[in-house]
Amino acid sequence: MGQKVNPVGFRVGIFLPWKSRWFADDGSYKDLLLEDIKIRKALMQKLKLAGITDVEIERLPKNMAITMTVSRPGVVIGRGGSGIEDVKKFVLDIIQKTRGLKQKELKDLKIDLRVNELKNPELSAQLVAVRIASEFERRLPHRRVIAWAIERVMQAGAKGIKVVLSGRIAGAEIARTEKYHKGSVPTQVLRAEIDYAQVPALLKRGYVGIKVWIHKEKE
Repeated sequence: MGQKVNPVGFRVGIFLPWKSRWFADDGSYKDLLLEDIKIRKALMQKLKLAGITDVEIERLPKNMAITMTVSRPGVVIGRGGSGIEDVKKFVLDIIQKTRGLKQKELKDLKIDLRVNELKNPELSAQLVAVRIASEFERRLPHRRVIAWAIERVMQAGAKGIKVVLSGRIAGAEIARTEKYHKGSVPTQVLRAEIDYAQVPALLKRGYVGIKVWIHKEKE
């Protein structure tokens, strides 16, 4: 089971909160869910340089709160809060395109953006996976990149880390899977705080999938 179930989804509702928190009737549920997916995907791409790791969305009848967890909050906020206004316009554009709202209806919708700073970026599976992918795309040797990543994570205070690569690694003719592991990463222990992320790296010979599990100390 531990190899088939997403470690984050496995713990949602038991130890971890839902990333989207709202109630909807049967008619609007699918539309709001699609909107959440589009907003989250777009923000993760737009704020990549800010080191974004998570986007949580809460909805009220005429209000919407979006909480972003980033390693560099100054990049998101910008000078005098100008960056927050840009992000707000960006989110409103996505909502307008998804729902087909008119400009008057859009003005009634209030969006509250919150930015949380990530205390230890080295213990974020998302940031570790993104860094590995970017170094692969710069054509650095994959074993050296993984060794550097594992060393940094363990020095930051993690209990364990597991990295799995899948695809045409190092341009091989036949796709394969390679696993790297250090410390303890329990997949079945629900009370263990496991951070998980998967990121694709587009290389010259095709995609290589990167999965990262980090076992962290409980706060």
